[in-house]
Amino acid sequence: MFEINELRITKITWFDRFGAIGSQTGKTLEIRVQAVGETGEDGEVKVFFELNGQPRVIRVPDRMVKSATARRPKADPRHIGAPMPGVVATVAVQAGAKVRQGDLLLTIEAMKMETGLHAERDATVKTIHVQPASQIDAKDLLIEME
Repeated sequence: MFEINELRITKITWFDRFGAIGSQTGKTLEIRVQAVGETGEDGEVKVFFELNGQPRVIRVPDRMVKSATARRPKADPRHIGAPMPGVVATVAVQAGAKVRQGDLLLTIEAMKMETGLHAERDATVKTIHVQPASQIDAKDLLIEME
């Protein structure tokens, strides 16, 4: 995977989406790769390294494998989105169901706590994008409302 164990940087250049926006010389960064973890289900790998002697961990995409987890579309304000990462515990409605403001739609389990998501307005459930035990990220689209 990685063939560099030690890296010394003597010139730093900052980039934005249009190109280089600044640089600095005279500052040395020492980066030492300590370990590379296994690729997770999300297609990312943890890289453990030291930056100027301070331990750091980052997650980077492993380009050698495809992600086993499909990326979900993000919710807009008209629909129900995930407020936090977690796992869907229950789904209390079905597509086509009419719901009233305050009705329970589904529950999410995160950090050993369950959180209920309720309808914010009277509406009809158009599509449900998750099922119990689905892994979700913050702002993922869970339920489309009409």
